Amino acid sequence: MLLIRAKLDVGVVLLSTHRLLWRDQKNHECCICIPLSQVIFFEEQAAGIGKSAKIVIYLHPVPENKEPGPYQQSKYSFIKLSFKEHGQIEFYRRLTEEMTQKRWENTPVSQPIPTGVGPKAARTRAVGIVGIERKLEEKRKETDKNISEAFEDLSKLMEKAKEMVEVSKSIANKIKDKQGDITEDETIRFKSYLLSMGIANPVTRETHGSGTQYHIQLARQLGDILQAPLEERGGMMALTEVYCLVNRARGMELLSPEDLVNACKMFESLKLPLRLRVFDSGVMVVQLQSHSEEEMIASALDNVSDKGSLTAEEFAKLLGLSVLLSKERLLLAEKVGHLCRDDSVEGLRFYPNLF
Repeated sequence: MLLIRAKLDVGVVLLSTHRLLWRDQKNHECCICIPLSQVIFFEEQAAGIGKSAKIVIYLHPVPENKEPGPYQQSKYSFIKLSFKEHGQIEFYRRLTEEMTQKRWENTPVSQPIPTGVGPKAARTRAVGIVGIERKLEEKRKETDKNISEAFEDLSKLMEKAKEMVEVSKSIANKIKDKQGDITEDETIRFKSYLLSMGIANPVTRETHGSGTQYHIQLARQLGDILQAPLEERGGMMALTEVYCLVNRARGMELLSPEDLVNACKMFESLKLPLRLRVFDSGVMVVQLQSHSEEEMIASALDNVSDKGSLTAEEFAKLLGLSVLLSKERLLLAEKVGHLCRDDSVEGLRFYPNLF
């Protein structure tokens, strides 16, 4: 059956082994039936911005024995089914199955239509309000099933994560027991592998309680974790960088910003080789105790003198640091009188102080 280009709004489309049926959701007397034998081929049209997904069905010319319908003839040889509330994927799959099997050639129209879906061997197609309610119920059951499967996958992931933590604990204990058989370089390298895999043995509130004791143990663990990264980055890291690095290493046992700050504040009281420093601008960094402020100022002065002038971005590229830390070094050198600034529309640029 061919239709003129008309827009038929909200309705329900039903598929059987013999025909495609569209029924208006409000006016059940408005119904369009298309025999599947009239379908040449069909295709999907993906959804876009403000557009719903569609299935375009191309039809044979109108047969001479066509029954009366809403439209007797049309210059268009296709119809479009617009799925505003999803469902097009399942419908396209079922339509593909029926067009491949061509069961209308073997099954009389008057017989009940076997669908092969569900516990019943055969059932008739659903129409009207009952059909809509049945479809909604099937959709709800499918959603519940998908949610259950998702939570099962999450549970399996949690179980696997616990297993990996137990493995890391076991390996760490073996390293302690066989310290004499394993060289220091091999131990450090192996621990770095565990850290990069995100399966280090993290300090948590479950294992060390809450309050001061928890922060003390956390500070000691941070001292072990951050030693090598700080040395690689010139002895100083922004607290935001530390936060990302530590949480990546801890895996699923994420650390809150408050706990990180409280643990870092205990570095000096525990006599660890790190300390938390707050610049005048409010920027917080973690640096090695051996980190020399004089060397940092001298480095800034030497680089600015060699280049004539530098911005924080240019200084960051030279040293391989973040722009934030580079700016703080330049500001520190300015504070002690070694550099001066030119703050213009082109940005903040630092020069050697010749006065």
